[in-house]
Amino acid sequence: MSLIWMLIVGGIIGWLAGLIMGRDIPGGIIGNIIAGILGSWLGSFLGDWGPRVSEFYVLPSLIGAIVLIAVVSLVMHSMGGRRTRS
Repeated sequence: MSLIWMLIVGGIIGWLAGLIMGRDIPGGIIGNIIAGILGSWLGSFLGDWGPRVSEFYVLPSLIGAIVLIAVVSLVMHSMGGRRTRS
């Protein structure tokens, strides 16, 4: 049951981070879940503080997901910017 909660909360955190950043996360719902879970892992380096939902500390997880989305957007933009027209 905790896996289901982890997926749900991870998806919500990824979705919220995408809304805050104003960017779409590639991959839709799966991308949101991955961004939320990886963002939670990145946010764990900030400490264990704020409200906790299903093994996620919400505020550090959200900050981590925002950072992750910013990095992914930067990489995707730089990859798209190097294409040449034929």
